[in-house]
Amino acid sequence: MNNQTDKKPHHHGDLAAALIQSGIEILTESGLDQLTLRRCAARAGVSHAAPAHHFDGLAGLRAAIAQEGFDRFRRHLLHSRAQGPQDPEGRIFSLCRGYLDFAVENPALFALIFSCGALPQNPDNLKAGETTAYGVLRETCAPFVPNGTDPRIVETQVWSLIHGFSHLFLAGIFGPGNGRSDHHALFAPVMALLNQIGTAAPDPN
Repeated sequence: MNNQTDKKPHHHGDLAAALIQSGIEILTESGLDQLTLRRCAARAGVSHAAPAHHFDGLAGLRAAIAQEGFDRFRRHLLHSRAQGPQDPEGRIFSLCRGYLDFAVENPALFALIFSCGALPQNPDNLKAGETTAYGVLRETCAPFVPNGTDPRIVETQVWSLIHGFSHLFLAGIFGPGNGRSDHHALFAPVMALLNQIGTAAPDPN
């Protein structure tokens, strides 16, 4: 029996965007192993050859999905950070909660965006501002960087803590529970370690 949902066109003239969206939907529903050019084309309602006009094979499609995924990730971090207290400690805690939420709610997309080789969110781009996910992390960590210290030291400390915990949680290291309340409760005491980055650096002004 034909799957009418997969055959329904939804690209409305922007096939590349439709294929990316189809890929994200496949990731969400079926996982990374099920992401193929043929499946994306079928879901977008086009021929299996159509993706070749926009992407250099499956690797190209994966890279395009990762780029879109990183932008969604960035927007999610900004939204989460805005929801909590706006002092430096509150902002960094909210950022970490948002990071973990994104990983738990989008495990396949989270895996993809960190498995496509060199990150489009280049940590060496010191002028990225909030236009990249790393830029959001950088600006959130900035108040905790002591004068004369390479900011990447603090950024790496925070990033390693939340990224490592996210991967361990998704791998089931802490048990089978994977609900929102579970991962927040488990991470709460770990978040206390962030206090070790010290107090916010004094305002030079």
